[in-house]
Amino acid sequence: MPVAIITGASKGLGRALAAALAGRGWDLVVDARSAGPLEEAARELRAAGQGAGRGAAARVVALPGDVVDAGHRAALVAAAGELGGLDLLVNNASVLGAEPLVRLADHPLEGLRAALEVNVVAPLGLIQEAMPLLRMSSYLASYEEVAPHANSTLGGGGDNNGGGYDSHPNIENVRNAGSPDSPPYIGTGGAILNISSDAAVEAYPTWGGYGAAKAALDQQSAVLAVEEPGLRVWWVDPGDMRTDLYAAAAPEDDPSGRPLPATVVPGLLRLLDGGASSGRYTAAATPGGVSSR
Repeated sequence: MPVAIITGASKGLGRALAAALAGRGWDLVVDARSAGPLEEAARELRAAGQGAGRGAAARVVALPGDVVDAGHRAALVAAAGELGGLDLLVNNASVLGAEPLVRLADHPLEGLRAALEVNVVAPLGLIQEAMPLLRMSSYLASYEEVAPHANSTLGGGGDNNGGGYDSHPNIENVRNAGSPDSPPYIGTGGAILNISSDAAVEAYPTWGGYGAAKAALDQQSAVLAVEEPGLRVWWVDPGDMRTDLYAAAAPEDDPSGRPLPATVVPGLLRLLDGGASSGRYTAAATPGGVSSR
């Protein structure tokens, strides 16, 4: 079965995406800072995996911790290796830097440092740790050209995760991946999904610190896509959602009109199902809605 690591998976978009993958039979490594909510989510994910109907139930490893901790990141990747490899890495964990959000003139610099550490540095650290496993993955077909801003809307999107598919045929060689005497891409490469924001590209008052961190994540993702053509690298703006993060950012706003994170998941799955080219995408809050941007 394919394997995914999803950070920030105890609630919101991370939990919704994890539930969808578990329902397809994916094995999962999930994390969050709070152990209680994470274990509650893990029980839900295991139940979803039991109903996958594809042979053995999906396995779920829940590891509480902070993504800024290098030891925790290493533990996440080691757990994926124990499950058989890694096909999808989802950098979803995020912090605002100030709660509620404030104008840049009043933004605490320590909060900005925290936002950069969690939203930019930690994702790269996890990518670096996971790179050997991702390069070994055979889940997605390889492609020759990177198209960071392909002007197309993705269509279709059937469920291609058959129970008999071996996404890690070369896993016994994973410890040699990337070494000087080994091929750079023994498999056809896995995928990295970095959760971005429209605040990375739009100038919203009070969103400057968080937006700057997400803009840095976007640029980091774009360069990574060029440097690692054997992988898919997607950075996705999921749009407005009814999440605890948004409530903390703007507690005076009425969240009732905002879509739930689950409405974004079909669009994310379409990227995966279609083996979309590396690039920046927006996930519309409608079933299956994903477009490049």
